[in-house]
Amino acid sequence: MIDKLKPLVIGDIEVKIPIVQGGMGVRVSLASLASAVADYGGAGTISSVGLGFGSEDHERHFVKASNEGLEKEIDKAKALTKGVIGVNIMVALSNFEELVRTTARRKADYIAAGAGLPLKLPEYVEGSSIKLIPIVSSARAADIIMRTWKKRYNRLPDAIIVEGPLAGGHLGFKFEEVESKRENVLEDLFVDVLKRVRQYEKDFNVNIPVIAAGGVFDGKDAAKYFRLGARGVQLGSRFVVTHECSVAHEFKELYLKAREEDIVIIKSPVGMPGRVIRTKFVDRVMSGERVPVKCLYRCLKTCVPKTTPYCIAKALYAAAEGDIDNAVVFAGSNVSRITKIVSVKELMDEIVEDAIKELAIT
Repeated sequence: MIDKLKPLVIGDIEVKIPIVQGGMGVRVSLASLASAVADYGGAGTISSVGLGFGSEDHERHFVKASNEGLEKEIDKAKALTKGVIGVNIMVALSNFEELVRTTARRKADYIAAGAGLPLKLPEYVEGSSIKLIPIVSSARAADIIMRTWKKRYNRLPDAIIVEGPLAGGHLGFKFEEVESKRENVLEDLFVDVLKRVRQYEKDFNVNIPVIAAGGVFDGKDAAKYFRLGARGVQLGSRFVVTHECSVAHEFKELYLKAREEDIVIIKSPVGMPGRVIRTKFVDRVMSGERVPVKCLYRCLKTCVPKTTPYCIAKALYAAAEGDIDNAVVFAGSNVSRITKIVSVKELMDEIVEDAIKELAIT
């Protein structure tokens, strides 16, 4: 039954099941999760942020430790599956270029780049066949990227992910936009981006699949975006509560216990709002408490250690390790709907089967 959905075709890469597992950091979506998704037929994404944490003296040798950690995860994933494996890299990272070059060198299938406009991304992968997928939150951002890449590098994105304000983690919207309860935001945003992309496809005779993300929870949601013209959908939070996700059990338990009122928006030191589950640490920072930062390497371009209210990287790392009281735990707006831990296969079977039923495919 699962082969009844149209595959997601990105250049010369075919993702048999048009489901992309979103990149989640710090150390949430690693090789074990990404390879399981890819092995099923979807696109598995490793998050590149914070992979140096836990290594010896990682702060003094941050770039080296990060590159080595990323190489390890890519190699591990590729050893576990013949499926499609990509890497999510935040433009906001100060070692963005190094991580991009490492990813291309280790021959991952694609790079998904958000948390900023990846205007120089093609420059860092010159000579590589790796596919480039910007993550955007507006039609204007998509247009700027496509126009800039075409002018500077005579190329266009291989696909585009449109992420709405219901996603977990860092969000490319203003604080008030994220807090707004307006319905159909992703639908409207997706249609606007798709119109802009269709014009570029027509003008330059190319194929740029558009992928919907941010609030996609089940097969019914997936079917809605397929009808609107999406070639694929991306999910993040639901993959956290799978056996293959390597975060601590306490992290998964927090997801299972989360109620709708436990989901809040914080101002992240990255400079973007972020959707999180309430923890003791989150309550402290929301009350205005400053958690002193000792940092030998500024991992975020926008971070000023002397004035930043807290270290987001360390708080996210604490989450992955299960130290929930000192953690920031990112989650999508639908996390309260998650009720049990399942395997990647069980989750994807459910999403695919429900999408097929919704689309009335026989």
